[in-house]
Amino acid sequence: MPKRYLQKVQEPGQTVNPLFTFLGVKVEMISREKVVLALPLRDEFIQGAGVIAGGVMAALADEAMAHITLANLNEGETTATIEMNMRYLTSIKKGELRAVATLVKKGRRVVTVKAEVVDDQGGLLGQAGASFMVIERKE
Repeated sequence: MPKRYLQKVQEPGQTVNPLFTFLGVKVEMISREKVVLALPLRDEFIQGAGVIAGGVMAALADEAMAHITLANLNEGETTATIEMNMRYLTSIKKGELRAVATLVKKGRRVVTVKAEVVDDQGGLLGQAGASFMVIERKE
């Protein structure tokens, strides 16, 4: 499942991840070493204080970390987020977000990952960390 899904999610006009379609997420890179997802910002992402909602940034980081986890699973395995933290360093009003996720450690049952969220100039906006449970699929 992971390899087939990861191939399909990178195709233009993909339909395997409706959230990516809804938000406008672009897959720039998926490998076992690094995942890069980009999100062009829209006015609909702005909250009451006039900046992009933190939840939008967190969602992008979570998806990047989930995809690096998937890239490191074996066939017959899937995953679920079991905990995540997000540190917001600065706000953004327009442009593009980019989440870059890397693997910290893969255990038998838990995968630990991290992500940085940057703007289109490479400025650091936030940092995230998460743990994902490895689930053996029963077919």
